[in-house]
Amino acid sequence: MRTSPLYSPLYSRRQMLTRSAGGFGMMALSAMLAEEQSRAAVANPLAAKKPHFPARAKRVLFLFMKGGPSHVDTFDPKPLLQRDDGKKYPYEEPRVKFAETGLLLRSPWKFKQYGQSGLPVSELFPHVAQCVDELCILRSLHGSNPAHGGALLKIHTGSDTQVRPSMGSWVTYGLGTENSDLPGFITICPTLAHGGVNNWGSAFLPAWCQGTPIGNAAIPARQAMVRHIHNDRIGAATQRAQLDLLAEVNREHLALAGAEQALEGRINSFELAFRMQSTMPEAQNIDSESEATKKLYGLGNPVTDNFGRQCLMARRFLERGVRFVQVTHSDSEVQWDQHGNLYKGHSKNALEVDLPIAGLLRDLRSHGLLDDTLVLWGGEFGRTPVAQGRDGRDHNPHGFTMWMAGGGVKRGFAYGATDEYGYYAQEDKMHVNDLHATLLHLLGIDHERLTYRYAGRDYKLTDLAGHVAHDVLA
Repeated sequence: MRTSPLYSPLYSRRQMLTRSAGGFGMMALSAMLAEEQSRAAVANPLAAKKPHFPARAKRVLFLFMKGGPSHVDTFDPKPLLQRDDGKKYPYEEPRVKFAETGLLLRSPWKFKQYGQSGLPVSELFPHVAQCVDELCILRSLHGSNPAHGGALLKIHTGSDTQVRPSMGSWVTYGLGTENSDLPGFITICPTLAHGGVNNWGSAFLPAWCQGTPIGNAAIPARQAMVRHIHNDRIGAATQRAQLDLLAEVNREHLALAGAEQALEGRINSFELAFRMQSTMPEAQNIDSESEATKKLYGLGNPVTDNFGRQCLMARRFLERGVRFVQVTHSDSEVQWDQHGNLYKGHSKNALEVDLPIAGLLRDLRSHGLLDDTLVLWGGEFGRTPVAQGRDGRDHNPHGFTMWMAGGGVKRGFAYGATDEYGYYAQEDKMHVNDLHATLLHLLGIDHERLTYRYAGRDYKLTDLAGHVAHDVLA
């Protein structure tokens, strides 16, 4: 066997050390850099992190329509449903149903093709229809729970049976944020019902991954502000000194007691709250926007003002580097949950969100943000093609529609299909876990590798399932 020159008896010990000295230096430098990086991560856990592979999107905007919009009345037209109105559904219905239903119920709205793509959109959404060439319509979603509480948890956290981190928390954990003076995950006017804080909570992930709520669904968006953002009693210098003293005491406790995630999270939250005093008021100051922009979002119109404010606020957070923003359309009276009076309820809801959503898409495009912002629209499930009562639709988790825009998805494209009446996802079926896997993939994250060790096992957003829908990628 040939002997390596480095260990040849022709070399003395001094010569060997001379030749290998550069390697010792590199080892020391690597250790120092790793230690410095570790200290930086502890000092600022929100610091941006590199994705697993090149990302198509940098940030996410989730437009959540609480209650379950009807896919067969919005983005998934069914000619046979129109033809067979009043007849019995010809196939087997789900064994477990949320409530008793009757005969097939036609959609009261007409569909029309729009844009160069020719994708059909219901007359419920005339303004979004003008943006259809930006949309990637997912027509084959399906979940596992017909009840609002379980379905909301499923769409937000990937689980309808256990308290798990929300997808916004997972994204923040995996990527950090581009602006550490603002939270990495913000939810605007979230619903407090059907899971409440669990829908934007971090569960067992570090506390800095949790969503920061701005208002809630029970108050007008005009009043949705971060509470106590101003301190009128003491100045910034005094606050800084107080925080430094408190941090010193807390770190002494950590040194004695060892790592405590709750205490570390509290330290980080105090620091973020201090920084937010100078950044959050400016970010939420939509009065600085032009009158043309306000009109684009429907501000000033009593029908569209509330949701328009949420959408405009979301764009301002996104352009300032917030990684994940959620906007929720919900109210205590109607929501999208039309078990009865479908026409009145869906008409009201669509009128409130249609113009603001179209304005948001156009504004993101004009600001150069849409190409690397993934917009996701939808509810926790769809509605049945059969009637509940005389003029309503029941919950339907077996087949429903969501859409994406921007962020590396195909434009003017429809993916998957439900059956000819719209009851079951049938073609290119896309489970909620698949939706999450695809969303993470667009952000440059391998959903199999984004894990967190807790209670003796590795958890992930998609748990033991999830496949990327590569056909929707641009």
